[in-house]
Amino acid sequence: MPLITLQDVDYSVGGPLLLEGVTLAIEPGERIALIGRNGAGKSTLLKLLAGELKPDDGEVRVEGGIRIARLEQEVPAGAQGDVFDVVAGGLGELGTWLAEFHHLSHADQVDVAALAKVQARIEAGHGWSLEQRVTETLTRLGLDGDATFSGLSGGLKRRVLLARALVSAPDLLLLDEPTNHLDIAAIDWLEGFLKGWAGALVFVTHDRRFLRALATRIVEIDRGQVSSWPGDWANYERRREERLNAQAQENARFDKVLAQEEAWIRQGIKARRTRDEGRVRRLEAMRNERGQRRELAGNVRMEVAQGEASGKKVIEAKNVSFGYGTVPVIRDFSTTILRGDRIGLVGANGSGKTTLLKLLLGEMAPTSGEVKLGSNLQAAYFDQYRATLREDWNAIENVAEGRESVTINGRQKHVVGYLQDFLFTPERARAPITRLSGGERNRLLLARLFAQPSNLLVMDEPTNDLDVETLELLEELLADYPGTLLLVSHDRDFLDNVVTSTLVMEGDGTVGEYVGGYSDWLRQRPHPAAAAAAAPKAPLAAKPEPAAAPAKRKLGYKDARELEQLPARIEALEARLADMAGQMNDPAFYQRESAAILAHNAAIADLQAELDAAYARWAELDG
Repeated sequence: MPLITLQDVDYSVGGPLLLEGVTLAIEPGERIALIGRNGAGKSTLLKLLAGELKPDDGEVRVEGGIRIARLEQEVPAGAQGDVFDVVAGGLGELGTWLAEFHHLSHADQVDVAALAKVQARIEAGHGWSLEQRVTETLTRLGLDGDATFSGLSGGLKRRVLLARALVSAPDLLLLDEPTNHLDIAAIDWLEGFLKGWAGALVFVTHDRRFLRALATRIVEIDRGQVSSWPGDWANYERRREERLNAQAQENARFDKVLAQEEAWIRQGIKARRTRDEGRVRRLEAMRNERGQRRELAGNVRMEVAQGEASGKKVIEAKNVSFGYGTVPVIRDFSTTILRGDRIGLVGANGSGKTTLLKLLLGEMAPTSGEVKLGSNLQAAYFDQYRATLREDWNAIENVAEGRESVTINGRQKHVVGYLQDFLFTPERARAPITRLSGGERNRLLLARLFAQPSNLLVMDEPTNDLDVETLELLEELLADYPGTLLLVSHDRDFLDNVVTSTLVMEGDGTVGEYVGGYSDWLRQRPHPAAAAAAAPKAPLAAKPEPAAAPAKRKLGYKDARELEQLPARIEALEARLADMAGQMNDPAFYQRESAAILAHNAAIADLQAELDAAYARWAELDG
């Protein structure tokens, strides 16, 4: 039986419905990736599932007794106190008493009367087992309950908030951009943790590798409509392309017929005494249908304002060291960055990536060694914390700073038209940026950044909150950028697709330099065990280095025949899965007997297992 069911749900924030006629069921144990363009309504749908918003129309049915917890996209500004306090807050009022008991019992001088009063309240609420759950959750996530929440890094704050969501032992966990501000090691940890999570999971993420590793079903929000796609990301991309092509062909056919009817009506009564009133009514209906069509959202059109070419040698570092007191951050590091290089910086939060950037850009002086900057450098900086945006200005003012136009590669563009290239309507461009979503703020930062002539781009976590289409366009733009790029990112796919070499903060002040992106580093780096034996370094946690691929074996007749037939079999299984999932989107599906619904879900699970086995066999035979 579904944990939660949305039936014909509508929700609006003014203007066209943000969500229209949404029908969706979430089953126990499944992991759903919720995708869609920025502003499509993903966070809104999570809030509807959590019961924080009520639909304008339709019904949200929640199975009796289930617990739902949600991890928000941004760290809440009001979260205060020790880590124990914040985590225990996920238990409501009883959690508040547990936090109070924790403080009183750990005080230098115990207030016996106050402690007894709190103990009585906890005992009345049968809360001691919950205190144990808080302690176990903190241990499980490697958190210090006595640490001050406000003093933690962004990544650790996200981990504390995840603990707060988990401590209530939810049957359904809702995660909104859980990888934001996490380093690669923490993202790997979170992937593994969620793979072992027994409850149901609905998550929104921009991290494509994270999505592929976890999702058992993909739910897309597109122009107010919700569609469900069983299986993995590759299956979704293929099926979505087929659907969009079919829609485009159908719309083209409809528009052709409508144009013919419009031409007919304009002929007036020439060559006929009376009009065909039935045909007139059909034309009116077609006009109404065309007026209600919601077009696919456009893509961002990004172009970087290029500065004059820099010198061939952009940055040269020789034997650079830097530390805080006796703690080394950078030790004896040398590199040469040439014009056109695209350098990725990888490392744990707090490992010194920002310090290394400032040393390379000449904003900080090294303790020893030297950094030489090349000639004619024009740097543009993308700040992951969006500190370069003025909160008292709107989008237009933040980009144009009082001017009416911006100049991009010698061409003047009105600032409103320029912002429309980044999917800002004139209304959104004039709205206070305090009303913009995280994805809109990131697009605004990109618009501001790319309006500055540059030959050196410095980008610190530019991918947070961007939708997949914008991410892919940004990748293409950076790949074609003729200048030099310094990129800090924890998005493994983005690094693989953009950078030409990688600087890795390997601990103890060591900076490793590797050719290629993140996956290339995994293949090239010393094996962690060998590195630990060679020197007392603390390498960045990552997945074990994959074993060398065995030589491709020659298949026998039977296996070769099976390999030849597998693609058709996989295609047929995917088609059956898509058909059965489509039946679940029909409101009438949930009017069946519960036994029939359970049998349908079991059949889908069997089909998915059969499809997974077919893919595994294909990989085995084709390996």
